[in-house]
Amino acid sequence: MVIIPAVDIKGGKAVRLVQGRADQETVYDNDPVHAARSWAEHGPKRLHVVDLDGAFDGLPKNSNFTFAIIKELKGILDVEVGGGLRSADAVATLLEAGAARCVIGTRAVEDRDFLRDMAQRFPKRICIGLDAKDGMLATKGWTEVSAVSAVDLLANLCDLPLAEVIYTDIERDGMLSGPNFKRLREVQRASALPVIASGGVTTLEHVKELRAIGCFGAIIGKALYDGRLDLGLALKAAEEKA
Repeated sequence: MVIIPAVDIKGGKAVRLVQGRADQETVYDNDPVHAARSWAEHGPKRLHVVDLDGAFDGLPKNSNFTFAIIKELKGILDVEVGGGLRSADAVATLLEAGAARCVIGTRAVEDRDFLRDMAQRFPKRICIGLDAKDGMLATKGWTEVSAVSAVDLLANLCDLPLAEVIYTDIERDGMLSGPNFKRLREVQRASALPVIASGGVTTLEHVKELRAIGCFGAIIGKALYDGRLDLGLALKAAEEKA
């Protein structure tokens, strides 16, 4: 299982939100590149970068920081990027700049043809971001909840050359309360793609249980920044045999 530290960028700073709410922001580093570098020093294979302003506004807003992180960590680890990627140009620009993968959320829910086109144009370099409240997918920076469930959407993706599914439980995100294992098991059963869990991962036991239920990876943010979970120990736990 892979452990993926997160760098969320808002207003040019590395921050964490609570349940995706813009008014519940904690700044952890005034320099997102420094934050990215500090996690990279622990030896993870990947870094998860999200342009939060882009997610809210619908197009990338912190590209200078994203590009700087990609350049800084080239050859060290894979950088996957999400947040406001709702056009082919935005996706292509990041991948051409060296991002290993792009995460498409809102546009994937609203426009299956767009997702299909991106997956076929960039095979195995597109992740689908499924951000859910009580199993129903949210869009536009989690400000709107759709009538589409994560499980139903997954049933229509089996023929696409996507990389992975990133499933975020919005109600757990930033709460340090543990992942929603019930929903993750449902997603695991429904997905033909590797599943990465996001939201609420706080302890080594959470990491071990995610590994046990078959998750391919886990994205961790607030627990690392707050010092509740040591990245080195999390990486070790993820690699241990069940």
